[in-house]
Amino acid sequence: MPTPNPEALEFLLSRRSRPAKTLTTPVPDRDALMPLLTAAARTPDHGKLEPWRFIVLEGDAMDRLANAAQARGEALGLEPDQITKGRDQFDRGNLAVVVVESPVISDKIPAIEQTYSAGAVCLALLNAALAAGWGANWLSGWPSHDAWFCQTALGLTQQERIAGIVHIGTEGAKPPERSRPDLDAKTDWVSA
Repeated sequence: MPTPNPEALEFLLSRRSRPAKTLTTPVPDRDALMPLLTAAARTPDHGKLEPWRFIVLEGDAMDRLANAAQARGEALGLEPDQITKGRDQFDRGNLAVVVVESPVISDKIPAIEQTYSAGAVCLALLNAALAAGWGANWLSGWPSHDAWFCQTALGLTQQERIAGIVHIGTEGAKPPERSRPDLDAKTDWVSA
């Protein structure tokens, strides 16, 4: 018979990301952040390859990345509103953890499973931050998918890519509740 954990289930049933633009200071310090990273690192990982790593962004790094996003957006000829959106998460952010998909060559573990593992790390980190009482949001945006930005501004290798950028801080104004998926329409039951 399973041993239920009603508090954990209630958290998962009611969890809600907080808009990154509403997160304020204070942010977790290194001692408060390490348990969150530890929880995220417990993500299911077929083959125990750990095909991901973390980059913690704080302080001047956020300003530097905002400027890099601005310069890259201009070089790409993006529309001003796209450039602003790309730099805003760094301009407005106070602490973010970049979850980097760092694939491992394997004859046994397909690359797609390593991608799933990196995505699961993002969700685990987001949930760990929320469970610890912080506000958090998982973002990406065009800079996350631009090879130049990833390699030049963040130091990723050619094989790596950003799975997500998880912003963590003090929860600002709570957003209004939103509708949830219609599970009857999203669920097929197959019994034969």
